[in-house]
Amino acid sequence: MVKVTIWNEYRHEKTDEAVAKIYPEGIHQQLASFLKAAGMATKTATLDEPEHGLTEAVLAETDVLVWWGHVAHDEVEDAIVERVQKRVLEGMGLVVLHSGHMSKLFMKLMGTSCDLKWREAGEKERLWVMDPSHPIADGIGEYIDLEHEEMYGEHFDIPVPDELIFTGWYEGGNVFRSGITYKRGSGKIFYFQPGHETYPTYYNVEIQKVIINGVNWAKPTIRDYPVYGNAKALEEIKNSGK
Repeated sequence: MVKVTIWNEYRHEKTDEAVAKIYPEGIHQQLASFLKAAGMATKTATLDEPEHGLTEAVLAETDVLVWWGHVAHDEVEDAIVERVQKRVLEGMGLVVLHSGHMSKLFMKLMGTSCDLKWREAGEKERLWVMDPSHPIADGIGEYIDLEHEEMYGEHFDIPVPDELIFTGWYEGGNVFRSGITYKRGSGKIFYFQPGHETYPTYYNVEIQKVIINGVNWAKPTIRDYPVYGNAKALEEIKNSGK
């Protein structure tokens, strides 16, 4: 059973009536509901908990961390960011959703500004599947239509993705690399763009399917972490220069 921790800053739901109406128990609880229904062991963590809910013990028991943040990126402590980054390099999977692209964690793992164009106009988005054979796209047709989403547009200042799985097209004419993957150390990262807090995106069953697939894809490979540093020879070295 995949062990998933869903992290959410949990601020909009407390201060914005429109968001609270859509996600009365928080975005993290909605994400947890369908991941749990998919047979995953889920727990949640939020910004205002001690150590942001991401203690060493919690992370040690996490196969995949799902991250949603927006207005409080700067409030995440650098020490916690480094702790989570270390776990990703060691093999923990990471699924970054929507505005998590500007989180300290994602930017640290990418090494770029991760900036983009944006527009909140309630426009239609069509997510085109670019890699039908990829396991993250399993069970999805040629595209997913979302009636309303916040526009994220190119240029998206990220390293060239290892894989491009979804491209988003918006009613206003913009396009965006909406579903991408990376490997960092022994860890796998999936970034997925849909999920603005004022739209009920995470109730869409196709979006849920993609996130479930993404978590399953990002789960750790069962192997020992590589050993680095000075290494003893495995075989006898003949004619050594020393």
